[in-house]
Amino acid sequence: MSMPAFPTLAALHAAYADGLSPEAVIAETYRRIAAVSDPGIFLALVPEAEALSAARALGPFDPLAKPLWGLPFAVKDNVDVAGLPTTAACPDFAYSPAATAPAVANLLAAGAVLIGKTNLDQFATGLVGVRTPYPAPRNAFDPGMVPGGSSSGSAVAVAQGLVTFALGTDTAGSGRVPAGLNNIVGLKPSLGSVSGRGMVPACRTLDTLSVFAGTVADADAAYRVMLGHDPEDAYSRSLPVPARPASVPPGLRLGVPDAAGLSFGGDALSKEAFAAALADLATVVPGGAVPVDLAPFQAVAALLYTGPWVAERYQAIRAVIETRPEILHPTTRAIIASATKHSAADAFAGLYRLAELRRATEAVWSRIDVLVVPTYPRPRSCADLAADPIGPNSELGTYTNFVNLLDLCALAVPGRFRADGFPSGVTLIAPRGADGLLATLGARLHEAAGLTLGTSGAPVPPASEAPEIARAGSGEIEIAVVGAHLSGLPLNGEITGRGGRFLRAVPTSPDYRFHALPGGPPARPGLIRVAAGTGTAIETEVWALPAAGFGTFVASVPAPLSIGTLRLADGTTPKGFLVEPEGLAGATDISDYGGWRRYLGRSQL
Repeated sequence: MSMPAFPTLAALHAAYADGLSPEAVIAETYRRIAAVSDPGIFLALVPEAEALSAARALGPFDPLAKPLWGLPFAVKDNVDVAGLPTTAACPDFAYSPAATAPAVANLLAAGAVLIGKTNLDQFATGLVGVRTPYPAPRNAFDPGMVPGGSSSGSAVAVAQGLVTFALGTDTAGSGRVPAGLNNIVGLKPSLGSVSGRGMVPACRTLDTLSVFAGTVADADAAYRVMLGHDPEDAYSRSLPVPARPASVPPGLRLGVPDAAGLSFGGDALSKEAFAAALADLATVVPGGAVPVDLAPFQAVAALLYTGPWVAERYQAIRAVIETRPEILHPTTRAIIASATKHSAADAFAGLYRLAELRRATEAVWSRIDVLVVPTYPRPRSCADLAADPIGPNSELGTYTNFVNLLDLCALAVPGRFRADGFPSGVTLIAPRGADGLLATLGARLHEAAGLTLGTSGAPVPPASEAPEIARAGSGEIEIAVVGAHLSGLPLNGEITGRGGRFLRAVPTSPDYRFHALPGGPPARPGLIRVAAGTGTAIETEVWALPAAGFGTFVASVPAPLSIGTLRLADGTTPKGFLVEPEGLAGATDISDYGGWRRYLGRSQL
């Protein structure tokens, strides 16, 4: 048994269940890295012996406790990983972080195995992927074309089948453009839904980590592990992000740019590829799409580099550009240095203009649920960039630059290849919090295109609908647990010992607060329902207990805990743990952690 040609989560977990060892997968990963003739993908590799040791330390295959068990992954080198340098593709800026970024720590805790750190446009400034003093990553399909940036190394690592997923960052499209240019998925989350702590900022108010993967399901799985509010990140938000719906909702309203808003730089092949993608989309969402005036969106995009937001990039590396400008890539330096022409008054003028344009775009979202755009207008060659370092880069951001400024989420999905055999793609865009909706729609669209994964030739697996909600059977009662009774934690045996079986992991509705109760050991949490608008969603596991076992279990619950009826995000209302109000005296509100596991792991973040 060997590692699949493209290591998707489903393929690897099926192989692990059949006896494939994670050590064999990690060894094959390093063999593939050595075999790919592209020295520009990785800037640092975890020593193979250490990665093999991490694989061995996973223990028995347990995708319930560790949903990313045994998946190799990579991290863009502007994100901190303890034990590896962070360079942001600037060797003289390099430092050794003392801690791992919380989002990466969550992935490791979920069983993913880190392989290394990837190349990028220096300080994440660029959409071309080659503004680096190191050898540049090569486009996975045509080395004469740019790979897209700034997260070029991460995208190419996934496209070449070296890792299951890789982290990028996204400010202006860095998590989307490389996906479109390399036939992979690029997930740009709702801003603030993933901790940005431990990330070298580009524009701190607009930055987010992003995910590249071969399939939408894999990108969404990694995102869900990282998802959660971080009280130590000033730009993190306690943002409800519902799970992806079971199917594309009936009556979903789509929008596409009107004729005036569509630009392909005169490239007929890109225009034809987008038309083909829309035809595929019509098989998923019948009924056509509403034409959308992109003018206000494009005006927002112009603010990012020609307006005062470039000053935010200046602030991010101020200590470098004002004292050691010579260490910067020439193009990076020229772009960021232009910030000095803007005044504080210009910054406020930009904010006012953005507010006006945001209001203008709000009317669009009253008519549509999802905006569908090309991921990039046309591919650009390395020769194009050598002749003009700025113009091709700006063009690549035509359909991406406005997204973060408008607080939208986005998902780049491969589309049918251009007639010349080069990848194409579309991006689905929606208001913040609609990440799950985009995942369901994107998975169906990816399947409809009839493509292969990255460069592997392996077919895109069927986009199975999200599974039906697992429910208790006859003679069973559902119980939702939030603390030490979770799978793998000390009291889970009180559930399994009574014949309990796991049904589903689902958060509560956002109407609860979560507390660490005083006393112990053992440490105990308390969940309490609060007024609408004052709570947050808390992770639960729902188990089915035989009626007799449920009775003895409830009888064993000590005060101030009790069993009541919970409201969950999937619409179900199982019985579950609650705390009596008087039990909160001296308790610590830990709602921002989003769940007991993350609270217990806080010392590792």
